[in-house]
Amino acid sequence: MGCKRPRVDRPRQRARYEGVEIKFMNAIIVTGGKQYKVAEGDVVYIEKLDQEAGDTVKFDRVLAVIDGENATFGTPVVEGASVEAKIVKNGKGKKIRIFKYNPKKGYRKRQGHRQPYTKVEITKVSV
Repeated sequence: MGCKRPRVDRPRQRARYEGVEIKFMNAIIVTGGKQYKVAEGDVVYIEKLDQEAGDTVKFDRVLAVIDGENATFGTPVVEGASVEAKIVKNGKGKKIRIFKYNPKKGYRKRQGHRQPYTKVEITKVSV
């Protein structure tokens, strides 16, 4: 069996495998209590936002900005840095099933859950 190239989703990874060196500005943002490392063109699934598909959202809580060899880290956020994104869609994740069971007691409880999410495409990273 031959060695397979890994599946590539980000444009900067595609460029690296084609032998072209392109510098992208990365940022680490906070939304929904989680941290995400993003670059322009990335598609990210985040916790649900109360906005419709097609709207533009601006993330001001930027913890770090990495631009090639230069890195700027905030204390706790980088002043003046922001990330703009376009909302692609709102949806629900795959259903998970919760099943509680006590042996010999006749207790069985079945429950399901689908976590809501917002799919966003990063359009601009600015400092």
